[in-house]
Amino acid sequence: MTADETALGATLRAWRDRISPAAAGLPTGRARRAKGLRREELAELAGISVDYVVRLEQGRATTPSAQVAAALARALRLTDAERDHLYRLAGLVPPAGGEISDHIPPGLRRLLNRLDDTAAAVFAADWHLIWWNRGWAGLLGDPSSTPPQLRNFARDTFSTDGEGPRLSHWPVTSLAQDTVESAVVSDLRRATGRFPGSTRLTDLIHGLATSSERFAELWASGAVGAHREDHKIVEHPAVGPIAVDCDVMTDGDAERKIVILTAAPDTEDETKFRLAVLSGVPDVARG
Repeated sequence: MTADETALGATLRAWRDRISPAAAGLPTGRARRAKGLRREELAELAGISVDYVVRLEQGRATTPSAQVAAALARALRLTDAERDHLYRLAGLVPPAGGEISDHIPPGLRRLLNRLDDTAAAVFAADWHLIWWNRGWAGLLGDPSSTPPQLRNFARDTFSTDGEGPRLSHWPVTSLAQDTVESAVVSDLRRATGRFPGSTRLTDLIHGLATSSERFAELWASGAVGAHREDHKIVEHPAVGPIAVDCDVMTDGDAERKIVILTAAPDTEDETKFRLAVLSGVPDVARG
């Protein structure tokens, strides 16, 4: 596939071809040569000229305004992901979301339910814990005993209230704490670009910047990034210290973080990890 086939014009043609007049709310009429919408129909639905539609599809116009991009997205019945792709192809910043979502879509839940041999959890874009499995509860303690509003990894990372971490019931030590702190802050700054209207995110950042000098210092650096991995020591009360690898994956535009903890295979840590996971509270998966 060439670059031309994935450019704005070709993508618009593909979207126009796939939508029927009926789906767009237009009369079907008699025999049609066009597979989907005609160019003049798309122009009418979007409130732009036919000539401009032609120039866009032929690649002679490549930078439509945000207003035109929004009109095309509505006319073509694009999904949110497709709309954002249209904006990016046009060199525009996709429309920002409002409040951060704690929703976990069915497809992600099916995937999570297959991670029985790991300790797994899902965090929202602001690092609020929204789901965990039995293995997570076995390794770190059941988070359900922590009030929901306090189940936040960023808050735990920069806790200054003397209460210590709330997401683990026993000590967990990062082998690269400075790196983790920087990564969490830069990840939160990235989230503000995706959710500039989120009161929850704004309140969290303001609270952390006010209570933690370390957070305020890192926030002032302006870094933007993501937290991807860490190595930790879990001081498990039943099996002793366990060295675990922490991997973080980001799920889609909602910026959910899927965090998976594992131990190196064929090691004493793996044996202790499995024992800890098996000690998890039955039916603990929440969200």
